Amino acid sequence: MSTSNSAFKEWRQFGTLPVAAAIGYSTAVLHTYGIGAFVAPLQQEFGWSRAQISGGITIAGLAGAALSIPIGLLVDRLGPRIVGLIGVLLMTGAFAMLGTATGSTANWLGLWCLIAFANLWLQATVWTSAVGSRFEQSRGLAFAITLSGASLSAAVFPVLSTALIGAYGWRNAFAAMGGIWAAVVLPVMLLFFRGAQDGPLRRSVASRAAAGALPGVSVREGLRSPAFYRLLLASGLFTFTALGIVVHFVPILKDRGADPLAAAGVASLVGLFSLLGRLGTGFLLDRLPAHRVGAAVFLLPIVASALLYFDGANPLSQSLAAAAFGLTLGAEVDVIAYLTSRHFGLKHFGVLFGAITGALALGSAFGPLAAGAAFDHYGGYAPFLLLTMALMALSSLALATLGRPRFVAPHAVRPE
Repeated sequence: MSTSNSAFKEWRQFGTLPVAAAIGYSTAVLHTYGIGAFVAPLQQEFGWSRAQISGGITIAGLAGAALSIPIGLLVDRLGPRIVGLIGVLLMTGAFAMLGTATGSTANWLGLWCLIAFANLWLQATVWTSAVGSRFEQSRGLAFAITLSGASLSAAVFPVLSTALIGAYGWRNAFAAMGGIWAAVVLPVMLLFFRGAQDGPLRRSVASRAAAGALPGVSVREGLRSPAFYRLLLASGLFTFTALGIVVHFVPILKDRGADPLAAAGVASLVGLFSLLGRLGTGFLLDRLPAHRVGAAVFLLPIVASALLYFDGANPLSQSLAAAAFGLTLGAEVDVIAYLTSRHFGLKHFGVLFGAITGALALGSAFGPLAAGAAFDHYGGYAPFLLLTMALMALSSLALATLGRPRFVAPHAVRPE
């Protein structure tokens, strides 16, 4: 069977799964892309620094880093459907509860502990595990559509949260965001989100794994591979720098003179272009050497940071920077997930990709905190922009030196 026919058959049978997974995955970054518009109201209400406000994201990131491997094991044991449904319920409820903040730092961090626990159930492992079990020939594009849920969040949440704050105040806006997203996501997941590991097919998948039909290295072999640590490095440096900028993107633009709604509008370009980046990257991953595709797109934040550093007050530069950040945000997890599945196979994908998402979580834990601390200490974000340029060059180099993967698609024709 030709590659194109095999890919068409996958989409004909399971085409709704990546879409449902994308909508589910959007909930995983509700706290990341939804919090930016709340920074100024929280500062005005409680007198907190931006580092204090961003500290909650650090808690969520640290929890994800510490427990990413157990979550991978849980996905392998329970199936991604159950884990994802639990996560959506927990996350939307926890985000709504941020509106009950009292002004006490302990209370604020306690509320973020709830978000951290909820977010454990929504890691990228959940969604890519389900989709990877159904797609082989078109896995790159399927992963791209799945992880475009983050692009949807980046496009919708800044504008939605700003509008809700303006209409109902920040406390009610937290509750409304959680309620709206639960009403959108849960019906879609109940109807369409089911991987090969879920339901009556789980026994057949288990028997295939026992028979050795699922290709992949052992956990020990994966953890000893140099490629594993290059992926860890690239993942951690990316989320540290890019997420640090994106979480503070609205404040960065407002500090350069943009009004709140205009800043939110420019920030929404990150989400729109990340969608283009994900789909374009997914298309390329199925046709070109994946490590080279990833290395190229991981250079884009250098361009974006330079635009903000040298000409950040210019609306055109702001828009171009948002577009460049968005294109890379549209590629990062897609590239890492795809390379993990190709270098290590699917047999222990949950555990190995779970470990790599630990690096993603560590970066997301400390990046927004570091960006906020840079502002508090230096009175601006310029030092963090310079740091982003240096670290993203190193991240791109880590991907460029990965080399040939072991588990290419059976009908793949692209050179590696």
